[in-house]
Amino acid sequence: MSVTVRVATVADAPLILTFIRELAEYERLLHEVEATEADIRRDLFGENPRSFCEIAEHDGQPVGFALWFYNYSTFRGRAGIYLEDLFVRPEARGEGAGKALLARLARRCVDAELGRLEWAVLNWNTPSIEFYDSLGASAKTEWTVRRLDGEALARLAESEVATA
Repeated sequence: MSVTVRVATVADAPLILTFIRELAEYERLLHEVEATEADIRRDLFGENPRSFCEIAEHDGQPVGFALWFYNYSTFRGRAGIYLEDLFVRPEARGEGAGKALLARLARRCVDAELGRLEWAVLNWNTPSIEFYDSLGASAKTEWTVRRLDGEALARLAESEVATA
């Protein structure tokens, strides 16, 4: 019974989309999933990848994933990794897949001299919060995440003033 982590390949696009949908269902947000396999192939495996993915396997079977991208800390003067999604199937939890995925990303940060690894967690997700706390992750309670999307994003984009 061992957990391994590997870099996702284009052949994993259907699996990644399945994991995204399973995560969304767990988070009670399945109705918000718009992603398609074509989106996954374009953004993770296209000519100019914008995101990256690791797959956790337990005894050779895929059980979870971590989807991430690079961000930048102006205060630290270094790039970092932002973990967009971390998900392990419920039946595989407790086998070490989540920790293995985070350890892989931590290793990427250390090896590339990146400044940080960060992510968000839903306030009600106590099991995940406790897991992250057990790893030494700190809560950044003084920051509030803000988001523009949909109509608000389009409206702001339309208000752009041309500059010379």
